Amino acid sequence: MINRLLSIIYILMNKGTVTATELAERFEVSVRTIYRDVDALSMAGIPIYTTKGRGGGISLTEQFVLNKMLVSKKEQKQILAALTSLRETGVREEEEILQKLGDFFMEKPDKWVAIDFSDWSGRRQALFAQIKDAVLNRHVILFDYYGQHGEMNRRCVEPVQLLFKEYTWYLRAFCRTRQAMRLFKVLRMKRVEVLDETFDIRDDMTGNQPWENTLLPDTAATDADTNRTNPNCDEPDENCNPEIVLWIDKCEAYRIYDRFDEDEITILPDGHFEVHYRCTLDDWVYGLILSFGPSARVIEPESVRMEIQKRIHAMGRLYE
Repeated sequence: MINRLLSIIYILMNKGTVTATELAERFEVSVRTIYRDVDALSMAGIPIYTTKGRGGGISLTEQFVLNKMLVSKKEQKQILAALTSLRETGVREEEEILQKLGDFFMEKPDKWVAIDFSDWSGRRQALFAQIKDAVLNRHVILFDYYGQHGEMNRRCVEPVQLLFKEYTWYLRAFCRTRQAMRLFKVLRMKRVEVLDETFDIRDDMTGNQPWENTLLPDTAATDADTNRTNPNCDEPDENCNPEIVLWIDKCEAYRIYDRFDEDEITILPDGHFEVHYRCTLDDWVYGLILSFGPSARVIEPESVRMEIQKRIHAMGRLYE
């Protein structure tokens, strides 16, 4: 909250008068939240006031000068770190405020984070930039989307947020086709078209946990890599979320620690690995196991062994 309050002060110092709606859109909060921020600043002794009518809005008195003693050294560093991370996400308009606040606090912002949204090939960099601009500028987008079973349909959405979860980028958006909030895996979005049409933030677009209750119903298992457990089960069991025991060759060590938690991994005396992994059985899980090729073997349960064997035989027939 301190970051937003300080940013509001800085914006008002530079622009003079700004409406609550403009601030709400900038910080992605409700107008009511902005007015609560105004009250908080006023209680803190900041000479902030609001005016109604044409040309009205939120302002500071002309004589106001920001006192850097309002925030501690620790808070100053936190503010600069937050702005640095925001700049690294590509929001370049924060560069000026970062520089000025750094000079004001007499602190040099630490380059503690570097973010590259492209994959190693660089092929998806343009797509990501296109979606990011649509999110920031509130433009409606159209795209073809491939579902869990390979079906493709055209979607028209109001993009709200890019979310990185479980090694994958998702777009959180209001889907006009489904008339509800949804998560779309960016890798499945094809032929993306940004429209000139803009949209206003809906009440149900804001939230602290953007991935909750926003998954496409027909792709919940695959697109919800954010949660591998079955929500219909009260307690994990063999039928709901069975524990899969895997033997994995030591040559896959780099992937094991990328994919599994330390408490799921046991290093065997010969240097190989045994992994105990509880999850919902679906195509994603079988694909994960098969991705290790001959370097992994299912120890139990037997039903998973048989399914993997069945899929391997089906793959083999393709090459006969």
